[in-house]
Amino acid sequence: MADTHEGPGGAAPPPDDGAVPAAGRDNGWRTEYWKKNLRLMVALLVVWFVVSFGAGILFVEQLNQIVIAGFPLGFWFAQQGSIYTFIVLILIYALRMDRLDDEYGVSERNEDGSRA
Repeated sequence: MADTHEGPGGAAPPPDDGAVPAAGRDNGWRTEYWKKNLRLMVALLVVWFVVSFGAGILFVEQLNQIVIAGFPLGFWFAQQGSIYTFIVLILIYALRMDRLDDEYGVSERNEDGSRA
């Protein structure tokens, strides 16, 4: 498993020169990592809101004017489309976080690169 004290690209934190307390040392990459994580979550939550609340409630009358395979589109989004969208959002989050973990050297992999 990778050391959680590594910086971007797996680089080790700077040596302790005694000037900065250990708790406050090298938190720049952690802050950047968290900001990227929050941006991803906000973007996915916006998509979730638009699909679930927008397509299923707010715009259902307009979407029901479109019929696909005998079902109004608004009904389909409220019943099936939102579920498919949520599954895709979960997969996107897992894949993007996996890449972000690799980028910052905090992924949970063995020495040979396989998942733990």
